[in-house]
Amino acid sequence: MRVNRQGIIVWFQHMKNIKQLRKHGNVIYASKTKRYAVIYVNQDEMDDVELKIINYPFVSKVERSQKPFVRTDYENAKPDKAKQYDYKMGI
Repeated sequence: MRVNRQGIIVWFQHMKNIKQLRKHGNVIYASKTKRYAVIYVNQDEMDDVELKIINYPFVSKVERSQKPFVRTDYENAKPDKAKQYDYKMGI
């Protein structure tokens, strides 16, 4: 059973507040210098978690990751003919 997940990017003011963000999902990455964290959450709970995170006083901005909605299958990708001949050269 696979659950669809989506990332949330959270900008915060202090690194010590990451402990509170861990309650809501898996913290994948946290940047000390740029003060943001990437959290993965189930898509079913996305709206609720986003509202809870926005209400924290130390959070300055929250964005959703668009990765699940980006198309990754490329149907008409044809190889370049010039590159085909380079591979057949056989050194």
